[in-house]
Amino acid sequence: MMSKFLLNGVLVAFLATLSVATAAEEPRANVASKHFRAKQVLGTKIMIQGDTAVGTVDDLVFDDAGNLEYMVVESNGKLWTVPFDAAKFNIEKRVATLSLTMDQYKTIPTYTTETYPTFYTPGYRTETYKYYNLTPRELRRIERR
Repeated sequence: MMSKFLLNGVLVAFLATLSVATAAEEPRANVASKHFRAKQVLGTKIMIQGDTAVGTVDDLVFDDAGNLEYMVVESNGKLWTVPFDAAKFNIEKRVATLSLTMDQYKTIPTYTTETYPTFYTPGYRTETYKYYNLTPRELRRIERR
């Protein structure tokens, strides 16, 4: 009798664990998914103050762990770096908006394809994020063996 009770208890516990694990794996219908593909982002028009076009996304920069960190924006032959988190995307219209004024935009340093910055030096990251009133997230390093 006692072994039958224990067996039933183990079976109930297993089924409860299985149903919790299955529920955790099911996608939640009411959670909005925010994902983009690279070809949807490349060529996107960058706007400031909602209506002033200042360039297009020319390239994407990933960190060592594969996280998208920056967009490289081209404008009149010059490039500038935008933290990916600084942009609000409308993928259907291929437009991304930055919360910058024209005066703020004019202070952002530019570079050319011959003078790319070292994106992951602490000073460059801090200064770049500061232009957009953001704080860089901590970088995760992957050890490759």
